[in-house]
Amino acid sequence: MEYSFKHLENRLHIYLSGDLIGDDAAQQLLLDLETQVTQQVQYAFINLSGLRYINSSGLKVLITLLTRFRQRQGDVLLIAPSEEVNKLLLITKLNSIFTVVNAEEEALQLIPNL
Repeated sequence: MEYSFKHLENRLHIYLSGDLIGDDAAQQLLLDLETQVTQQVQYAFINLSGLRYINSSGLKVLITLLTRFRQRQGDVLLIAPSEEVNKLLLITKLNSIFTVVNAEEEALQLIPNL
């Protein structure tokens, strides 16, 4: 799995690609996230368009991120999941816990005005 971060105002944009399977790379993502989340960051926009596969351990990573941001009175928005990832979110009913949108513009409309 590969990932990158981009800060924009009160948002941290996280771009994931490859397979999110809870391996060492997923644990490193959580560690790297700690250094990326500053006091100003309230929302995480996680772009899943490059994600090929996710398993239960990968879902746990997403839930961990959601928990961390909601503890900060923020939220996590999942952007552009593939058909396979979207099916998994539906099957596990995580689509009712996460906000899932098709594009970043749609996510921007859902967060409070800056």
